[in-house]
Amino acid sequence: MKLGKYLFALMVLVLAMNSCKKDDDSDVQAAPPRDRGEQYLVDLDSIEEYLSTHFYNYEEFATNPNSTDFEILFDTIAGDNSDKTPLIDQVSSKMVLDADDVEYKLYYLVVREGLGDQPKFADSTYLDYKGTLINDTTFDSSPNPVWFDLVSVVQGFREIAKEFKGSTSFVENPDGTFTYQDYGIGAMFIPSGLAYFNEPPFGVPLYSPLVFRFNLYLANESDHDRDHVPSYLEDLDGNENFSLAGDDTDEDNLADFVDADDDNDGTLTRDEDLEPDPDLSVDSNGDGDPTNDIGDGNPMNDDTDGDGIPNYLDPDDSESRFPDDDN
Repeated sequence: MKLGKYLFALMVLVLAMNSCKKDDDSDVQAAPPRDRGEQYLVDLDSIEEYLSTHFYNYEEFATNPNSTDFEILFDTIAGDNSDKTPLIDQVSSKMVLDADDVEYKLYYLVVREGLGDQPKFADSTYLDYKGTLINDTTFDSSPNPVWFDLVSVVQGFREIAKEFKGSTSFVENPDGTFTYQDYGIGAMFIPSGLAYFNEPPFGVPLYSPLVFRFNLYLANESDHDRDHVPSYLEDLDGNENFSLAGDDTDEDNLADFVDADDDNDGTLTRDEDLEPDPDLSVDSNGDGDPTNDIGDGNPMNDDTDGDGIPNYLDPDDSESRFPDDDN
């Protein structure tokens, strides 16, 4: 009996709270996003002020430019450090357009470019990093390397990561860790419009410029839909920013880089590879004869009707390397 009374009282309380919440919500309206161009000017001023008043431990790096454990450290130019060279005199920059055609000046620091493979905008990178606000407050970090799909990170990070290269080699240590040689070391200073802008994660205030320090160890060419066409080559409009407006051949609401049948002709992109298989050491179709295998691993060089459009993007050409699958 008492339990019933308590449950009834609890229901009344919950209903009252929900009613109040609805009333409160009706009075609260989210502020509209700031103008991206105007916010960029604010961010640029903050970033350039930081670059003009801070330096990094360049002297330490100069004593051992082949270091395998160098860590970028930033500090204020003041007191005993008043004679240090400011970052503004050591950084590079590039101009970048966002999806709204706002142009940004994106600063980055090249401590060591790296001598290994260089990622493209759609590739995967193996790196460690530290992300801070412009006041040096850390909001995210990974001291151990992790794989990052550059398609899924903020645009500013993607734009700078592809300016660096990975390592040339690595060795496994007795404790299971790895030591990399000649990897890329750098930092980037990102305006909020190329970062999280008005939709930041926990720990990042709205409209915050970001600073990332990173070490790039490995780069791996990505094929997100495993159709044998590298993802970076499925950027049809060439703007290095996948979108349905410019990169969806068959207009099925799947950008080509994640669409296994790019032209929607019923034949998978990877199966529209009709060139002979040059590898005679493997019998890929399992018929006992490696000389009659079809598919050289590249669907981009097949154009059956000779119209200049490769089969995998041409719905008029749907021939499959597996005859039983032909439409």
